[in-house]
Amino acid sequence: MTPAEPTSAAPVAAPAPAGTGRALVIGDPVAHSLSPVLHRAGYEAAGLTGWGYEHHRVPEGTLAGFLDALPADVRGLSVTMPLKRELLALGRARGWDVSAHAAAAGGANTWVRADGAGTVALDNTDLPGAAAAVRERWGGPVGTVAVLGGGATAASVALALTDLGAASVRFLVRSPERAAETVAAVRAYAPAVDVEAVGLDAAAPADVLVSTIPAAAQDARQCARAEAPVVFEVVYDPWPTPLAAASEAAGSVLVTGLDLLVHQAVLQFEQFTGVPGPLAAMRAAGEAAVAARRAGRA
Repeated sequence: MTPAEPTSAAPVAAPAPAGTGRALVIGDPVAHSLSPVLHRAGYEAAGLTGWGYEHHRVPEGTLAGFLDALPADVRGLSVTMPLKRELLALGRARGWDVSAHAAAAGGANTWVRADGAGTVALDNTDLPGAAAAVRERWGGPVGTVAVLGGGATAASVALALTDLGAASVRFLVRSPERAAETVAAVRAYAPAVDVEAVGLDAAAPADVLVSTIPAAAQDARQCARAEAPVVFEVVYDPWPTPLAAASEAAGSVLVTGLDLLVHQAVLQFEQFTGVPGPLAAMRAAGEAAVAARRAGRA
């Protein structure tokens, strides 16, 4: 992740919906994505009967050709791995509008085409989505933050928490030197914040503990940190993770990866359609889909 100056402070707002349109989630793999479930539930709740949403597999390195052949009725794209950085680089090369959040995160997860204007805007809704997920559950301070992990997701959530007032961020990682890029990205975005990468066993008291570590890799060291006032577990399946279970037992406020997924989808929905995203309906659809997946594996 290389910090860079944004070409625009915010994405171009989508106009009011024309009555019909389509959006897609793209990535590789992508068939597992919950985005179609969330957005279709949103369309139904908002009465957008002329809108559709599908998934489409786009391998890495083929994004430019895919976008060049995109039908005109596709108004928006939700972009997953491994295409976020590729989309940002392509957008800069083509002179598209790039939001400050996409630039700071080093990748874009949202592509929006203004109807009839030919204008394309790129955004990253993971940052404001993460901030909204925390604020929905917790109204207290986020002055000190500890993040388990140092990858792209860790960076995005840390950036979001600086927007909520975090003054100190510690990335707890196996190899602090490998998190240098993530540390640099947060420093570039929020120069006044004290940012550092330290070892997994380092002391790091925090108002908010963020975990980006897979459930299978969580051990007693991570669970011992579960008494933080707020625990943000970005994993939502399998559930509960060891850390989530420990935090619930400790009485911590728990923010989940599904909270993040829904809030960022609501923001995309609004950019695609010009209509406020129906949070409750989209959350209920996501919860039902996750529960069905878990039941199918039981």
